[in-house]
Amino acid sequence: MSALAPTLQAFFTDRLVRQRQASPHTVAAYRDTCRLLVRFAAMRQAVEPSHLDVAQLDATLISAFLDHREHEHRNSIRTRNARLAAIRSLFRFAAVRHPEHAATIARVLAIPPKRFERRLVTFLTDPEVDALLTAPDRRTWTGRRDHTWLALAVQTGLRASELIGMRCADVHLGVGAHCSCLGKGRKQRITPVTPSVVAVLRGWLAERRGHAPDPVFPTSTGKSLSRDALERRLATYVTCATRMCSSMQEKTITVHVLRHTAAMRLLHAGVDTSVIALWLGHEQVETTQIYLHADLALKERALARTTPVHTSPGRYQPPDTLLAFLEAL
Repeated sequence: MSALAPTLQAFFTDRLVRQRQASPHTVAAYRDTCRLLVRFAAMRQAVEPSHLDVAQLDATLISAFLDHREHEHRNSIRTRNARLAAIRSLFRFAAVRHPEHAATIARVLAIPPKRFERRLVTFLTDPEVDALLTAPDRRTWTGRRDHTWLALAVQTGLRASELIGMRCADVHLGVGAHCSCLGKGRKQRITPVTPSVVAVLRGWLAERRGHAPDPVFPTSTGKSLSRDALERRLATYVTCATRMCSSMQEKTITVHVLRHTAAMRLLHAGVDTSVIALWLGHEQVETTQIYLHADLALKERALARTTPVHTSPGRYQPPDTLLAFLEAL
């Protein structure tokens, strides 16, 4: 067995699980990247995966692997960069264990992420939100459940995983009503709830009759909804809402768009971006700047406060025919 195999095993067992206490999602993402990389390297080097050495995974091979995933398997640039981040984390760990490969590891760590175009975020306007919230049939149990999580998502900006993982004990509807959740990066977050959504939640929980550890939004069998189920339910209601609000046809609406909608509603209300970052559970305030770029109304209000530039349009004067003849020669 080569030096790579025990290093790779120690990276997952010692670094990710024991030292960093990485989430299962992070471990799974890093595992998939390493598995794809080892298979690619074994084919390129014509050796068994367990016989690969750290020196064989040089910068040239890593770059070829990233290009292969991007062009042959249609990985997006974001996915390519995520693969590179996992590889760099592995090589930073290997640098401590194998100083004899310092030059190879340094060249791999020097591979830069690929730049990509940032698209403007999609969000729903107030009429579109109203159309979406009226789409579920609240005469049915499923419709009342879906209306509740849709209203909660639009108002709080909770992620799909946070909606799915929310338990009955996480909802507090007394004075200072709020929902608590364990967000991305295992960060505990508390999000206030408006009186209108409190009324919807109170009615749903009374009908739900769940215990503290039970999911707030279960399936008909009592299990937690899956992310795919949320997206399918949302797609059904978007189709219905589009009949009432035709502007929704031009948008691709996912559960994450509801999160963007909550952020834009806060921004329109004049809430500072640092508060919005805390509200959404962003690691960095800079992440919230994407909503400033997407908010044309905010830019127009800023433009209205500026002093206009005093200038007048020029008037076209046709050139003299003699000069025009000479310039045309």
